[in-house]
Amino acid sequence: MRSIWNGAISFGLVSIPIKLVNATENHSISFRQIHKEDGGRIRYRKVCELEEREVSSAEIGKAYEDSDGSMIPITDEDLASLPLPTAKTIEIVAFVPAASIDPLQMDASYYLSANGVPAAKPYTLLREALKRSEKVAIAKYALRGRERLGMLRVVDDVIAMHGLLWPDEIRAPEGVAPEAPVSVRDAELDLADALMDTLGSVDLKTLHDDYREAVEELIAAKASGGTVVEQGPAERGGGKVLDLMSALESSVRAAKESRGEEGEEVEEGEDAGGGARVTELPRRKQAARKTAAKSTGTAKKAQAAKKTTAKKAATAKKSAAAKKTTGAKKTAPARNRRSSA
Repeated sequence: MRSIWNGAISFGLVSIPIKLVNATENHSISFRQIHKEDGGRIRYRKVCELEEREVSSAEIGKAYEDSDGSMIPITDEDLASLPLPTAKTIEIVAFVPAASIDPLQMDASYYLSANGVPAAKPYTLLREALKRSEKVAIAKYALRGRERLGMLRVVDDVIAMHGLLWPDEIRAPEGVAPEAPVSVRDAELDLADALMDTLGSVDLKTLHDDYREAVEELIAAKASGGTVVEQGPAERGGGKVLDLMSALESSVRAAKESRGEEGEEVEEGEDAGGGARVTELPRRKQAARKTAAKSTGTAKKAQAAKKTTAKKAATAKKSAAAKKTTGAKKTAPARNRRSSA
């Protein structure tokens, strides 16, 4: 892989020569602008507004536009004279837990490669120290004319660096959350949990860009002069959700069917909150306690029923024995009278 920046990692008094390599690549399909009438390429030319003529790259400089529209020229020499200690150095300033980094700050990703044999030892030392500490390094570095913030972490046997936005570049989410108060019922949370459990986990390596593949097929078909098969948009349940419970239940069913699983029976009906009822909800702690209590109650009822049955049997035996005794007493005098005769 081609390096885009050469410098060193400053780790205290240790300097580690490294090369910076892009860790990601863009697979998006790009298009050119053309003249619809004849297919000619549309190109943009750089024109000076004052002279109204096209200028070459050698004639183009940079400037800052002030609030009144005036241009303040800034030369490369002006920028080079500024104190920038991280111009060729990735300067580690702290080590922090990875969980303390807000994902909103994440930007571009790079691999850091040891530059030369002498760099292998300190590079490995830093990598193993990061592994053992289970922390990430926060560093400052300069790239493409500006100082940036970065996070160093270990990926397999390589040190990777993620560019971070400065904290003041993260906008506060003001006015984004729903303003109206909303209450969520346990039954709705149970169904949401069931849907999450049904969808389960996924191997990210199996995911791919379906739209890009469709565009590639379209380009190939047009290039070969073949027929382009028009495909309508995938059918999805759109519009306003009128019944959240029903939508969640349908989502659980669809997710289970797509995975070839047989879903639990869902009973249509209205509960106190106006949503559909579910015969069996996912196993949350509260549901588990209710089930345990119900099982205990059932067991107690069964035990009581057994005792009642046993009592009835004992009573029946006593009644039968009493009848036999009474019959025997009645028969005895009759025999005695026959004997006297």
